[in-house]
Amino acid sequence: MSESKTLQHRIDGPQDAPVLVIGPALGTTWHMWDRQIPELARRRRVLRFDLPGHGGAPAHPVTSVSELADRLVATLDELGIDRFGYAGCGFGGAVGADLALRRPQRLSALALVSASARFGTPDEYRQRGVIVRTNGLEPIARSVPERWFTPDFASVQQAIADWSVQMVRTTDPGCYIAACEALASFDIRTSLERIGVPTLVVAGSEDAVTTPADARVLVAGIKDARLALVPGTSHLVPVEQPAAVTDLLVRHFDSSGQEQHGSGGQTTLLRPVPSTAPAQTGSHTAVVPPDAEPGSAEAPPEVETPRPDPYEQGMKVRRAVLGDAHVDQASAEADDFTRDFQELITRYAWGEVWTRPGIDRRTRSVVTLTALVAGGHFEELAFHTRAALRNGLTPAEIGEVLMHTAVYCGVPAARSAFRVAREVIRQETTPQE
Repeated sequence: MSESKTLQHRIDGPQDAPVLVIGPALGTTWHMWDRQIPELARRRRVLRFDLPGHGGAPAHPVTSVSELADRLVATLDELGIDRFGYAGCGFGGAVGADLALRRPQRLSALALVSASARFGTPDEYRQRGVIVRTNGLEPIARSVPERWFTPDFASVQQAIADWSVQMVRTTDPGCYIAACEALASFDIRTSLERIGVPTLVVAGSEDAVTTPADARVLVAGIKDARLALVPGTSHLVPVEQPAAVTDLLVRHFDSSGQEQHGSGGQTTLLRPVPSTAPAQTGSHTAVVPPDAEPGSAEAPPEVETPRPDPYEQGMKVRRAVLGDAHVDQASAEADDFTRDFQELITRYAWGEVWTRPGIDRRTRSVVTLTALVAGGHFEELAFHTRAALRNGLTPAEIGEVLMHTAVYCGVPAARSAFRVAREVIRQETTPQE
């Protein structure tokens, strides 16, 4: 199996013990769980993994939480591990929730630490990606002690605070940006009721990244979940209160009855489901044998699939490119006079054109910026400059596009464009205090 399809990992504990997989938070490595390992590995085979580009892992970015979950499953399949318990912090928690939704047969129990059904807002994480692309990881690295730890802990445990900064500094920027994009698109709030494994939700009482309120949303939505609120801790609860988290995990996975071992040759791997699943044909269900010839009596009649309305996909792309705040404002301002026009934009500009596979979004942003300068549409240029940053253009590249327009669209138009774009770039690339 190719290196990009599996994850860098480490295993501790007895070969024949039940397997517990532990996932890290964004910007950390598997070492964030070091203090839990001695106790957990006494009775479990503990597998820790690194996110792509973290801790020296190969820099193969993921585009979604589900893609990372699939890479983890591929890693476990290579090791002959079928059924396992899972505990994850932050981004690692999102991976666990995804597994519980899409691979429930693999999980015996789940622990979500400093996790959320939706992490902040998509705009926040996409802007973080813009900041990293423009300034590198240093501004993010310097800010992690105050985001990950309580002030008292960070001041007393200076070595741990320094270690946290160094972890982020050594992360691959491209993989960090891709992970931010993955979290921006992660939202399982309407799917929580489908999680059916015993779940422990652990939250730090002082966590401002994934708040206790976020934890309560998880517990309210997952039918077999309980909440453990750890007082006086912030986001990296396993680092700040290692003994408390260790005790919570041991008790949870012991009480969940992890009966099936998942190691080595003792494990029976899942087999592919035969392709005889029910196929919908109009108002009834027909089982189609895999060897049925097209047009035979056993095969269902071919029904022309109507072309889907591009509105929903258009809204998804519009939000991803322009940001929720802009789209929400445009929707709120729409009235009976302008509502049809807003739907036209979403359906045809974003659903029909921006979704075409011929060129990528970066290139579409270059074309859009040029067209807006040529037409003198500087109000639209402002939010498409913001979109260009989200689509991967750097401020220097945007400057080159505008420089090019000075030759072909005129110096006065380019001068106005530089003035508009400079202000947007300043707002979007200035690290938040």
